[in-house]
Order: sequence, then structure tokens, then C-alpha cells
Amino acid sequence: MRPSRRPSLTACPPHAPALAEAATAVVTAVARGAARWLALGAFVLPFTAPVFAQNAPASLSMPTKPAPTVNAAITTPEKFFGFRMGADRKMARWDKMIEYYNLLAKQSPRIKVVNMGPTSMGNPFLAVYISSPANLARLETLRKWNLELADPRGVPEAEIRRVVLQGKGVVLQSMSMHANEIGGSQMAPELIYDLVARTDAEATRILDNVISIMVPSFNPDGQILMTDWYNKYLGTPYEGSTYPRLYQKYVGHDNNRDAFMTNMVESQYMAKLLFREWKPQAYVDHHHMGSYGARIFLPPYAEPVRPNADPIVWRELAWYGAHMAAKEEEADLSGVINDAIYSGWGHFGFHWITPFHNIAGMLTESAATYLATPIEIPKERLTGGARNLPKYEEQTSFPNPWPGGTWRLRDIVDRQKVSAWATLDLVARNKEMVLDNAYLKAKRQTERGAAGAVRAYLIPVNQHDPLTTQKMVNKLLGQGIEVRRASQAFTHDGKQYAEGSFIVSMAQPKMGLVRWLLGQTFYPDNTWTREQNGTPIRPYDMSTDTMNEFMGVTAEPAASMPTVAMTVVKADLAPVGTVSKGSNGYRLDGKLNDAIHAVNLLFEKGVAVRRIDRAANSVAVGDFAVDASAPDAVIATIAKTTGVNFEALDTDVSGVSHAMVRQRVAMYDRFGGGNIDQGWTQFTLEQFGFAHTNIMDAEVKAGNLNARYDVLILPYDNVATLVGRQANAAGGEGRGGGGGGGFGGPQVPPEYRSGMGEEGVAAIKAFVQAGGTLVTFGEAGSLPIERFGLPVRNVVAGKTNREFWSPGSTFHVNVANTNPLGYGMPSQALAVWLMGCQAYEVTDPAVKAETIVSYADKDLLQSGWLNGESVLNGKAAMLSVPYGSGRVVLIGFRAQHRAQTHGTYKLVFNALMK
Repeated sequence: MRPSRRPSLTACPPHAPALAEAATAVVTAVARGAARWLALGAFVLPFTAPVFAQNAPASLSMPTKPAPTVNAAITTPEKFFGFRMGADRKMARWDKMIEYYNLLAKQSPRIKVVNMGPTSMGNPFLAVYISSPANLARLETLRKWNLELADPRGVPEAEIRRVVLQGKGVVLQSMSMHANEIGGSQMAPELIYDLVARTDAEATRILDNVISIMVPSFNPDGQILMTDWYNKYLGTPYEGSTYPRLYQKYVGHDNNRDAFMTNMVESQYMAKLLFREWKPQAYVDHHHMGSYGARIFLPPYAEPVRPNADPIVWRELAWYGAHMAAKEEEADLSGVINDAIYSGWGHFGFHWITPFHNIAGMLTESAATYLATPIEIPKERLTGGARNLPKYEEQTSFPNPWPGGTWRLRDIVDRQKVSAWATLDLVARNKEMVLDNAYLKAKRQTERGAAGAVRAYLIPVNQHDPLTTQKMVNKLLGQGIEVRRASQAFTHDGKQYAEGSFIVSMAQPKMGLVRWLLGQTFYPDNTWTREQNGTPIRPYDMSTDTMNEFMGVTAEPAASMPTVAMTVVKADLAPVGTVSKGSNGYRLDGKLNDAIHAVNLLFEKGVAVRRIDRAANSVAVGDFAVDASAPDAVIATIAKTTGVNFEALDTDVSGVSHAMVRQRVAMYDRFGGGNIDQGWTQFTLEQFGFAHTNIMDAEVKAGNLNARYDVLILPYDNVATLVGRQANAAGGEGRGGGGGGGFGGPQVPPEYRSGMGEEGVAAIKAFVQAGGTLVTFGEAGSLPIERFGLPVRNVVAGKTNREFWSPGSTFHVNVANTNPLGYGMPSQALAVWLMGCQAYEVTDPAVKAETIVSYADKDLLQSGWLNGESVLNGKAAMLSVPYGSGRVVLIGFRAQHRAQTHGTYKLVFNALMK
């Protein structure tokens, strides 16, 4: 870091004695150790110390802060890697980082390195613990104490007081979740070295009072991919270009959006640390943003806020952020902004969900470079226009604008390191207050939940899809939410609930989280969310993340707690399907998503399956029938694997069913940064046993697709990108507000430029005409509508935001569940809508298009934000349109969105089956 810029010590105006006396009083109060005054010491002193120095008499002049002392026996990052972290055109690779962290663990008793398991691509996922040797020696005791503060129900007050005094603050920080945002992972070795090697009073205070947990790379797979890509093209015209594929195996930039559903194994590791095993007092997630605004965003968030977190959390975010910013200014690091760009109501990613876990969940966002290649940014290119930064000029939350010039990776490392260290410093200086507040947040949220209008959410065990219901309960458990189960049948508020139904009480520390995951949600529509002319301001991502609505599970709010006997669910539910063979084989319930998984596993074993087209004595439309000749061992294994019951079938169903033929499924994939929807779809298909092939431009252009495939999926994408007019632009996956990977830069090499071109469009058209099925999601439906001349109109096309607006909501829809594409669905369901989705009307009634899903005629919105409901009322949400000998299945909404919308999965799966 550059040296601090200190004011002159010579000026001494007449009021200096009073200022000196006041500053001395503050220092004295801190020294006396009152827990609440400790906060004042840490928060005020960064500001008062320079003032004191400037105005004090010569005899009271403050000495220059000495340079930190270090243990020379600890290997520096620069010596180990051969360059300073953040040096121009240098990137440390994950395998070398692992080697370095393990070396530090051999050299010092202050660090413990834990391999939590393999990533999606088989690389080690590390959690690094740093604290004093004494603290690390009793880490498990300190962890259990910490959990008592996070959930003090039943813990005596005397025990709480003891833990507050004797426990340690816990801070978790994660680096480079988005792999092209490389600053965090490059900063981590230096930050960890400082904690391990420094011997000065400040570092010792942190080590003595804080357990620091570092996740030095949230996305190790992407870190390796990004490093290898950068080094491959170093010194060429393509240096610093965007990695052309997803930089997480399945989900790329969306790994942050996975915090509340935890589909990715990396998310599961983080959830284990954050939500269950440690429950830290503070969490900081280090990111990058766009290159042409502020240099680093620090807490707090801007408006609007998502309510129902404990108020202390929001105060803590401002407290931590002010301390970070003050330390940045002390280090003479300009361009720091607070309270801007990123709103307090964001998607339920890791740094936005943590406040509802009673954790001060924070985000830093640094201006990006072209990976490790510097950028020249003239002052005139620096712009505002973001939330709470209308112009790039000095303001109270942005008092020291960066003047422009050369922006380097080292600049990012410096700023992120200061913010990371400042967080630890603040907790160390105020440990007792931080721990006491952890207790207060948990206690008060529990009391609020016990006194609220909704006292519990009741989840009936008898649902349309009971196995998906159990999956949802497991996801709640993964969040550290307490779930209870009724030991007997009961009646509550006039409704009957079977034995085994689930009860989620609001009288628990995470009541705010429960409210947003299970309760109907309306995004605020106010001055914070609209421009002066009424134009809506887009939320950062979703306007609701309501878990049960996404998953198609009923969760009923209750004004009082049931009085039935119940037990706490202690471990994940792991249903094992039963097997009972009938004279005609087995029946599988077609309402279960997992029944389709079972069918795919049966296909893998060569077992014939039939699907029921007309209801009969013991079967319903959409059920599956398996012949009695299926090997017993295969049936038993699949029942155990999927949890699906193989029920006795004693009726001949050959006359009311058809023999299924496994379809050959292909899915279009591309470069241009990859397609996140394609990745999520691939993950979902794999989870349910669908064999499929990803195909790219060359294979599409070659044509003759019918010889290899029966079904082709076009994931959510726009026509220009699919055909090739946009896929090759620099950047790729950026999101609103400056976050993400869309930072511009050099173009990728020609062999990584995407677009199927007119040849590809013609080949797909010929595929459908010859009998193939084309399945499109959302905006991708425009390709067959526009290029095939389908007699279909997207009714939201061309609408302004003031005419129609709904960013990330759940809508009521009607499903034609007697149509094979609707088999297994309830007649009424909830569909997830995002901007870019589509709704349809058929423009030529002579075309025998089938409406599979339609939007409700009224009261369309369940959760989220909707303006212009009449645009959608009664319109088709999913259409099957005949074309030649084949068909186009247009799914206008996000039926498989981020592997979260289990409630509409069957609509996708049915389109891939026959």
C-alpha cells in the first residue's frame, strides 16, 4: 500500500487545547473498556486522530505510525509466487495458492487450512482459519459458544454474558466468487500472510479477538480456467479478453444467485460455514464492477431496503462501511463510495441473504481491469448515473473521486485488502459489542416472530409432489432454519393436516429469512423504485425469491402456532421408495418430478415404460407403467435412489397408454461468455437423468440434425446473439449496477466467436419441418417466430416499462394437464417471470396451436412486482405450434429458472419425452 497522507503537525489554532482535551477523553473512555464506548473508539478515532494531531501543541504531537513488524521466518507471497500480488500481467493459479496456504500452515500455528471437498470440476475448495494459536487450539469450543449467541433460545443469561466476555468475534470473507473478478483471489495470499506474519499490536489484537475464516477462492474451477486463459493469450492482441465459456461449470456468473437454493456444491460448502456451522457476525464478499465509475463500492447499500431484518444489521453495515472507507482514505486510496449503486433489496445471493441470518452481510465491488492487464481511463470517461451517484463528482458518500489514469490490478488488491483488514480491525476493537449485538439480534428477531401477525408457516405433508416438498424442507434446513414435524394428525384454523406435516415457527432467530422464503412478497413501489416520470427502476435481479412458490409447494401462513406434539427435524430427509409388484407390474405417480428421473434410469437399463393417456381404475393421466418383467434388483435400486414408490399395478393399461420412446435430446450452446440459462438447464437435466448432447455452431450449421436428434433446446437468449450479431462483443455476463463480468476489453480469438448464422437458422428450420421438436425458453422463442414465420405474436414485445413491467415475479397460470405436454402438472400453478420472457397469442386461427399454459384472467401476481397486468391476462404462456412434420414448443417463462422452479419442471421434461 502507499503511505498514509497525514496532515501537518505544526498548525495550532486557539481552540487546540479544547480539541486535545476532548480527544484525550475519548481515548480514556476507550481505555476504561466500556463495551459500548469501544465502538466510539473504533468508529471515531480514524477521524479524530488526524484532527488531534493537526491542532495539538508540539508537546502533544502524535508520532508517525510505525511500519508493521513481521516474522521473517514466514515466506512472503512475493517470494513464493515470484511477483507482487496484483502485479501487471501476473496471475497466481489456484494450485500454487493451495501450495502456499499449506506452506504457511507448516510455518505458523496461526493458520489452519481445511479442504472442504471437491468442487464441481474436482478441485479443492478451501476454508482457511486464522487466529491466535490459543484460539485455534480450542476452535470447536469457540464455535459452539458462537452458536449460542446466534440462537440463544434456552441458554441462560449468565452463559450469554460469559460467552460475550470470553468468546471471539467471527468474520468470514470470500474472494472472487465470479472468476473473472480476480482481485479477491489475488489479494487473499497477501491478506492471509499479513495475519500470519505480522507481530505489531494491531495484528495481535485481531488474532487475539477474532477468528478469521477466509474462502480464498469461492470458485476454484473458474480461477484455474481464467488464469490459464489469460496466460495463453498474454502478449497477443487477445490479452485480457473475456473467457468464452461459463467460468463455473454450470452457472457462471449466477453462482451468487444460488445462495438460497444451494444447488452448486460450492454454495453448499459456503452455506455450511455461514448458515449452520459458524454463523459469523460479519461476512464480506469481494467482487468487481464496471470500470468507468467509482473505484470501489463499500457498505452500506442504497435504498430500497428489504424489510424484516433486525435494525442492528443495517446499522452495522453503515458502521463497518464507514470504518472501511476511513481506512481507505487513511491509505490515500481514492474513488471510494458508500451508500450507492447496489440496493438493500437484491437477489438472495450470499451477501444479500446474510442480513436475514442476523449476519452483517456486505459486498465490496472494485472497478475492473482487463484481468491482470491495466486500463487507461481518461478523466472524461469516468461517469456517474448509478443509484445515488448521479454525476461523477464529489459528494458526501464519495468525497475523494479518482482523477483517472492507469487502473491496475494492484489498485484493486490495495483497496480490497484495506477493506478486508478494516473489517477485522473493527471487530477486534469492539469484540464484546459485536458479540452482544449477535445475541440481541437473535433474541429480538425471535421475539418479533413470536408476536407477529404470522406465527408459523404450515407445510402439509400431503402435497401435489410430496418428494419435492421434502426437497424444499431440506433446503430450509440447509439455511439453518428450524423445521418441526407433527407427530400426529391435527386440525388448525379449520384445516386438516396429516401426521408428518411440517411446521416452521416464526419464533426463531431467522424469522426474517423464513418470512421471505415462505411468505407472499411484494416489491416496494415508491420513490426509491421509480424515476420522477414514473418509469420503474429495475431491481438488481429478482423482485421475489419465494422458495415454496418457485418449487410448487404449499406453505400456509398461520396466525397461531398449532398445539400438536411435534419434533425438530434434525437431519436431511432421505426418502426411500417402496416396491410392491402387481400382476401387471408397477405404477409410478406422474405428479412426481422424481418419477421422471426414475423413468430415465429405467431407460438406461433398457426397461420398457408406458405412459397413461386416459384415466383408468388405478392410474391417472400422466402416470407411468412398468412391466412386471423388469429386473427386481433394478427396480429396488431406482426406488432407493429416487425415493419414488413403485406401486403394485394389477390392471392391464395397454389400452389407455402408449409405449414411450426415449428421445435423443440436443441443446444449443455457444461461446460469447457462455449462456447461463444453458448451464442451468444442463444441470437440471443431469439431476433428473436426461441424456443430452450440447451442440455448437459448427454442428448446427452442418445440418441433417434429424439423423442424430429428436429434440433441440434453445435456451433463453436473444436472436442477435443466437445468429451472431452480438455474441462476439467484448464483455459478456455483466448485470445492472456495474456488477459482473461485462467489463469490455479485447475481442476473443476468432475460433471462439459465436453465432449460428443464417445457415444454422436454416438447419433448425429444416429439422423441425422434418419432424423434430424445437423447445425454446423465453426470448429464444423470437427465433422461430421471426425466422420461421410462425403465426404467433409476443404480446409484450415493444412495450415500454411504463406499459408493462415485471422483474422476477411469480404469476398464476392455468395448465392443460390432459395434454401430454402438461402431464403431471396441477391445473393451476405458479410460473416465474423475468424481463425478457414472452407471452403469446396465435394470429392465424387455422393453425392448430395448442395452449399448454395460460396466464390467469385476473389476480395474476402472486409475488414480486407487476405493472400492466392486462397485457398478460388470458394470454398463452406455453404454446405447441405445428410446423411441417414437427412442432415448436414455446415456453415463454422461466420454467427451469436457475434450477429453482421445481414447480414447473414437468413442463420442460414432458417436452423432452414421447
